[in-house]
Amino acid sequence: MSDLENELKQLIIESLDLEDTSVDGIDSQEALFNEGLGLDSIDALELGLAIRKKYNVRIDAEKDDVVKIFASVAALAEFIESERN
Repeated sequence: MSDLENELKQLIIESLDLEDTSVDGIDSQEALFNEGLGLDSIDALELGLAIRKKYNVRIDAEKDDVVKIFASVAALAEFIESERN
């Protein structure tokens, strides 16, 4: 597990006020939406803003691959790393 994945987990917990969730309680491969962590579209918007502020990376909601980007913590980390390079 990368440092970026742990940072993202902490960002998810803080930005979405998931008080009953810990970094260790989020699997990097687990789905963020529906059966996984259970996030919804409002959470996606808030998380997208938090990522933009912290990492200066913009996730375009109109892109076809936005569902793939938000699939898991690992997928988000991969996207952020690719955008930074």
